Amino acid sequence: MHEESVTLRQQVGAIIPIFRDAKMASWCLTKFNPQAIDTVCLVIDEPHEQEMVEVRQAAEKSGIHIHIIKNRTRSGIGASIKQGLEYLHATGHEIVVIMAGNGKDDPAELEKLTEPILSARSDYVQGSRYLSRGLGVRTPLTRSIFNRLYPAVWTIVTHKRCTDVTNGFRAYKLSILEDPEINLQQKWLDGYSLEYYLHYKILTLNYRMLEVPVSKTYSSRRRGGYSRIQPLKDWWPIISPLMLLSTGVRK
Repeated sequence: MHEESVTLRQQVGAIIPIFRDAKMASWCLTKFNPQAIDTVCLVIDEPHEQEMVEVRQAAEKSGIHIHIIKNRTRSGIGASIKQGLEYLHATGHEIVVIMAGNGKDDPAELEKLTEPILSARSDYVQGSRYLSRGLGVRTPLTRSIFNRLYPAVWTIVTHKRCTDVTNGFRAYKLSILEDPEINLQQKWLDGYSLEYYLHYKILTLNYRMLEVPVSKTYSSRRRGGYSRIQPLKDWWPIISPLMLLSTGVRK
């Protein structure tokens, strides 16, 4: 009897950190392709009960396995991502997608990020709104200028071409985190710095990195939450990892 070999698809999980914007998570859950994702891990800081009712209802209708982590106080986006990573790693997932839960990232584009990893062409995929067919909608002027200039600095320092570093819509193999050169348990990585720390480590440790075009849509109205980066206060954790790691001050 001829036996056909069966290749199982790697388990894909998404992490969505949320702070004071849990209602938007309900919208996000309706946009996922259930065939492209195995688990969505929502990490919610300071959840409001009424919002949680809507989230649970959306989770039930989504057809996707939803895991919710609730923090009574604000832990920070880096700490929230770490919680999600620990859960996905413990439950056997092999690929993780990080994305915003406030509508800026489109869950329907998730496969653009995971396909290069699933097909073994890349270990890390960065979404870019500045590649051909990428799209940035209603990006604030000061942020737009910074978002275009900052990747040039990364390209010079890491010798790896970067077109979009501040876009948090990205995916990578969870096995990368087992590298002894990567230590996410450092306290300074509880905020925005964590994603830039990982970006730097992955580039400089010579993992295969690929950028793919995605969209990034800013709301026409201002909302609170992790997406609301404040100049000076929040930009230092974004800028400092490149400086501290490239000079050896941090490891």
